[in-house]
Amino acid sequence: TSAYSSPAKSLGDPGITPLSPSHIVKDSDADDAVEQLFLVVVAIDFGTTSSGYAYSFTKEPECIHVMRRWEGGDPGVSNQKTPTTILLTPERKFHSFGYAARDFYHDLDPAESKHWLYFEKFKMKLHTTGNLSMETDLTAANGKKVKALEIFAYALQFFKEQALKELSDQGGSDFENTEVRWVITVPAIWKQPAKQFMRQAAYKAGMASPENPEQLIIALEPEAASIYCRKLRLHQMIDLSSRAPVNGYSPSDTIGTGFTQGKEHVRRNRQSRTFMVENVIGEIWSELEEGDRYIVVDSGGGTVDMTVHQIRLPEGHLKELYKATGGPYGSLGVDYEFEKLLCKIFGEDFIEQFKIKRPAAWVDLMIAFESRKRAAAPDRTNPLNITLPFSFIDYYKKFRGHSVEHALRKSNVDFVKWSSQGMLRMSPDAMNALFKPTIDQIVQHLSEVFDKPEVTNVKFLFLVGGFAESPLLQQAVQSAFGSRCRVIIPQDVGLTILKGAVLFGLDPAVIKVRRSPLTYGVGVLNRFVEGKHPPEKLLVKDGTRWCTDVFDKFISADQSVALGETVTRSYTPAKPSQLVIVINIYSSEHDSVGFITEPGVKKCGTLRLDLTGTDAAAPNRREIKTLMQFGDTEIKAMAVDVATSKSVKVGIDFLNY
Repeated sequence: TSAYSSPAKSLGDPGITPLSPSHIVKDSDADDAVEQLFLVVVAIDFGTTSSGYAYSFTKEPECIHVMRRWEGGDPGVSNQKTPTTILLTPERKFHSFGYAARDFYHDLDPAESKHWLYFEKFKMKLHTTGNLSMETDLTAANGKKVKALEIFAYALQFFKEQALKELSDQGGSDFENTEVRWVITVPAIWKQPAKQFMRQAAYKAGMASPENPEQLIIALEPEAASIYCRKLRLHQMIDLSSRAPVNGYSPSDTIGTGFTQGKEHVRRNRQSRTFMVENVIGEIWSELEEGDRYIVVDSGGGTVDMTVHQIRLPEGHLKELYKATGGPYGSLGVDYEFEKLLCKIFGEDFIEQFKIKRPAAWVDLMIAFESRKRAAAPDRTNPLNITLPFSFIDYYKKFRGHSVEHALRKSNVDFVKWSSQGMLRMSPDAMNALFKPTIDQIVQHLSEVFDKPEVTNVKFLFLVGGFAESPLLQQAVQSAFGSRCRVIIPQDVGLTILKGAVLFGLDPAVIKVRRSPLTYGVGVLNRFVEGKHPPEKLLVKDGTRWCTDVFDKFISADQSVALGETVTRSYTPAKPSQLVIVINIYSSEHDSVGFITEPGVKKCGTLRLDLTGTDAAAPNRREIKTLMQFGDTEIKAMAVDVATSKSVKVGIDFLNY
């Protein structure tokens, strides 16, 4: 509650009051850090369901290398990425990641496996936790809890080591972490604490440090996708308006020759794939003119986020027109519907027990479902078979006293049958029904975005992310919005974000204007005005009547901010004899905030400026300049005592207040 008690009244807190008039200075080159020279940019796409990395040497930025193929891939899922799964030993030490973690966990004896800690799809926790902190826990498959920060740090450390090893193998000499600029992608709709949490986990993993924060860039997923889409050539994408939806997994000959690998200029290189990104604006962009708008819809495993960009020529810089929106409508929703279907057939009590008692077999069942999920298509006529693990059939018989087959006959789910080979047979309609709720939410959300005034005259809709491989989603988006704009899907759509993140790391200034997701300001004292200020805010100090807790706004939610833009305000101590000035920074999701005590206002930073030892020369009205620098995914604040040039800096912190 202390955050909401009046700061000025508590502890005789040193107050500040605005020096009128407050002015905004756009000053982008005030203290630009000297650009560090990194040899390579490595981007990590840390996804809900799968993850991967790619890199590019700063000397040859047109080559993007996507990480080596991983051993242990699933049948029916050819992918450069690895599942986002992590296994800790019973002593809670890191054991393995990805396919290796999954396979090892699966091969453990059931009696032993319940002591091991297996985590999957844990990234969603950062999105769904309202009060995320360094102490937030994650729950393993066996029900045990571990600090989320540890798991994320283990995962990032794993990628760091893999990437450095691959770079060292390629270069023939050891690659140092200091030579790498890291980029980690996060959903744009994540709240600030989640973005900061990722940065903290990366520091813990040793990728960068609070002393050297520039070494790590947190990039927004749809922004990364947008940057890559600008480079697309016509043979590197499918224009849904001109052809039937294709399934990303069909053999290339059925798709048409334009879609073969040869065109992608792929250089095979020690199993890693290299994509040439020509340093041109792709053909699709040559159709775009100054001021044209397009939407990027990034649909992944956990979240779907969309952002609206506008082109600024001549350099083709991007301007964000409408703040990123979206929600938890990723392909996980389809898995959830499948789970609900299983509960309907076999009983929720059994499924809950099965997940706890046979966690590895449950993981198996979901893997089997995953590969069938990818085979779903609008025009499919033959059924989809899902293999039930033997232990499912066996455990069900023990649990219920009758067979799985009996349960299927008895349940009134008529579109799921039992096949004699020990499989669930789903009709294509049944499978499509599992997709429907999630796809409907995506289409609904997109319709709302299209109705916004900022989103008129959109020329293109780029559908990217792993879920964009689904022909069902492609068809739904095309039929809902194909008449308003051209729907484009990049080839290798699951890697779009990864490649874009590398390009972003090579040139972070490409996105010039963003929308601020929050309103920021500082708490100040104003002269009390009868009738204007609420009487409970009155504070009398040394005969002066002050109004406390006033929120002095620096920037409003959804206001556009240029990259590196600095907003400056000047304040003066409310009491001339003060020796310490404390400036508290607050944020809110609301546009208009009058007082820092209003609901939803959160403290996110403190600047303490020591004024001792300077009294002789100081003028009677000290000027304290406060600056906030926006535009990057991080926000910095600084206070300067103008008379002495003493200054103090702070990064905005959403996790520790």
